[in-house]
Amino acid sequence: MNRKVQIRKYIEKDIDKVIVLFKDSVISNCKNDYSKEAIDAWTQCFDEDRLDKIFLENYSIVATIDNEIVGFGDINIKNSYLNCLYVKPTYQRQGIATLICDELEKQVDSRIDVHASITALNFFLKRNYDLINKQEVVRNGVKLTNYVLQKDYKLTNC
Repeated sequence: MNRKVQIRKYIEKDIDKVIVLFKDSVISNCKNDYSKEAIDAWTQCFDEDRLDKIFLENYSIVATIDNEIVGFGDINIKNSYLNCLYVKPTYQRQGIATLICDELEKQVDSRIDVHASITALNFFLKRNYDLINKQEVVRNGVKLTNYVLQKDYKLTNC
């Protein structure tokens, strides 16, 4: 990666760009793992105000390059739940998800839980998360497969 990635706290005015990035990421990156129906249900299942509220309550960050948001993630510190981690499709496989995840993991001192998509499963397994179980969640009436994973705090600070 030639340009420097900056990590900063999420702010309320980021919501529109974050939502576009989220949708683009799911549509582009998950098309080999989920049906069009599942992707449509997934990308249309949220309320913008509710999502913004969650990001403001959680420890939420964005990754930027030249002031362009290229990734984002958040973790609920109280519950040690890694809620979101997405990277813009044109910036995939450049270490941005790793930078975001590293920063999120530093915020907690207990076991971290995450529900990962089929697409993201290997990313978390490579980060020493343990696979707990496979599950199906329903979004807008459509079943989507994801995985419950956990990471022991001791491994996050190696």
